Amino acid sequence: MGPQADSGARGAGAADPGAGLMGQGGAVTARRITLPMLATIVAVAAVLGLAADIFLPLALAMLLTFAISPLVARLRRRGWPQLPAVLTVVIAAFTVIGLFFLLVSWQLGQLARSMPVFQANIEIKLERLRETQDGTGAIARFSRILATVNEQIGSAVDPKLAEKATAPPRPPVPPLPVEVVNGKGPVETLTDLVLPLVAPVATTGLVIVLVIFMLLERDEIRDRFIRLVGSNDLHRTTQVLEDAGGRVARYLQIQLLVNLIYAVPIGLGLWFIGVPNALLWGILTLVLRFVPYIGSFLAAAFPLFLAFAVSSDWTMVFWTAGLFLLVELITSNIIEPWLYGAGTGLSPLAIIVAAIFWTFTWGPLGLVLSTPLTVCLVVLGRHIPQFELFDILFGDEPALAPHARLYQRFLAGDAIEATFRAEEALETVSLAEYYRDVALPALMIGQADQARGVLSAAQADRLLRTATTMTQELEAVIAEEIAALRDADGDAADAAGADPGAETGPVIGNARLDGTGFRISCLGGQGALDDVAARMLAQTVAAEGAEVQARGHADLAPSRISGLGLAGRDCVILCYLDGAPSRAALLHVARLKRAAPALRVGVMLLAAADRPVAPEKRAEAEKIGADFVAEDLEAALAGAFTRAEARPVAPALRRRRLSRGQADAGPDPAAG
Repeated sequence: MGPQADSGARGAGAADPGAGLMGQGGAVTARRITLPMLATIVAVAAVLGLAADIFLPLALAMLLTFAISPLVARLRRRGWPQLPAVLTVVIAAFTVIGLFFLLVSWQLGQLARSMPVFQANIEIKLERLRETQDGTGAIARFSRILATVNEQIGSAVDPKLAEKATAPPRPPVPPLPVEVVNGKGPVETLTDLVLPLVAPVATTGLVIVLVIFMLLERDEIRDRFIRLVGSNDLHRTTQVLEDAGGRVARYLQIQLLVNLIYAVPIGLGLWFIGVPNALLWGILTLVLRFVPYIGSFLAAAFPLFLAFAVSSDWTMVFWTAGLFLLVELITSNIIEPWLYGAGTGLSPLAIIVAAIFWTFTWGPLGLVLSTPLTVCLVVLGRHIPQFELFDILFGDEPALAPHARLYQRFLAGDAIEATFRAEEALETVSLAEYYRDVALPALMIGQADQARGVLSAAQADRLLRTATTMTQELEAVIAEEIAALRDADGDAADAAGADPGAETGPVIGNARLDGTGFRISCLGGQGALDDVAARMLAQTVAAEGAEVQARGHADLAPSRISGLGLAGRDCVILCYLDGAPSRAALLHVARLKRAAPALRVGVMLLAAADRPVAPEKRAEAEKIGADFVAEDLEAALAGAFTRAEARPVAPALRRRRLSRGQADAGPDPAAG
């Protein structure tokens, strides 16, 4: 049914909270499913099923209108008046449909006349198959087992059956004369004969009239739909009409083209193989391919059975099966991805569920119409909030943004899926981009939920444990990126030797960064989740070629700072998932600088779209002595990979002990 949407990480998902059900702040943005909404959906489904005679022709006419309206528009652009253009296209379309059904009827008549020959051939083939078994084959043994079981069951149910089985046969009883009495009058008989013929003709005529009037009144129907949905939001309703019409028309046209490409080789191949009525099977293949997923199997079943009935051996059956398999592989793997492009906007599961629902509601015709009808519902849900439920359930776009989905896996304690999703995303993006757009925003949601007190102790523990496990599992990916970086540096050095103006170093976002030769330490600022963020930052720094160590916030205690090994380090980065950390947490900058005055100390205050970094906190960190304050991962890397002098730490504010008659020369503590 067309290529599916990729499931990799999307950078825009983290930047735009509306991209999923949950933004970075953890706020739920999707409409809740309420009991009245479910009751309305059930009631509408019941009405569609009970009034199928009304809604089925209407739906069929609507879809045919979508399919042929581009032809009418093309004639209108060439200067045709509206009425002649509509009548010409409708007459041409239904003429083709009528010829199609006449051809099918003719082929079915030929097949019906040949059925006695096929039946006799099947009986002969089965008899030969039983003879070749010689009474010892699997088929013969299975037949004897069935007969024995049948006799035993009959004897157990009725003991008299055993006596009847051993008793001598009785003479045959002459048949009784049977007289058929027709109690129906001429009116009832005429009604039974005429109504089955009149109903399809009347439905077809009704569909034709509906299509003509829908094409003639297309502008009026559009305006009424806009008035019904909401005339105060014209841009949205216009987008709905364009999207729905474009998707359905494109689906029907491209599906028809794909089915033609599929059916023509099938018909020619069956004729060449020698399967009778090859034209009929090619036509049925064209129609059955509209059925999602199982249409090809249904189309192949009839020719395979006929090949078995006609041929004296199995050669024709094998050639027929090989023909369908070859055409299916070429069509599914080459033709459909090339023609469909963006696809229908439905998930594969949605196509199956829609096929089941519409078949239950409207029968076989509903099975053919299931995909385009569901496309219309998904388009409505994508643009109109009242129908958002259909887009969430049946659309092919992820229901959750990548960072929100990762956070949900953290809460569930599913480290395996979290790591798998990360490795899958890292096939297309770098580690720095994945941490920037997905992993760190997921931790920020957890930090916000912890601050609001909505996480239980078990959830907080699973969150921390799973996030830590994922970062540990990604160490192998870090090693691969470091090896790739070294190879890229060697190639870049060769290119720079040939071109002195060539730049080296990897590109992350819009910045060209190179951490080769730097020794960096990354420390959590004030909590356990900050320690995980520091580990992610350390892995990103290592992937850019720097020597790095990651430590937790517990190592910032005054008694343990001396054990951090700050000597020889170029930079230390304190990581805070909270954009407004406490002053006590920021004072770690001053402690580190007093322990190593020549050390550059930076602060990474991660900012979410709905929780920007407080300006006063940025100013406070700089006043304490931070060499740089970064609000995202790229800024932190840029600050770390800089050769600059360390800023001096601000002098400690000491209180002087008050003595009798002596004023305090220091600042007023109350003023602070």
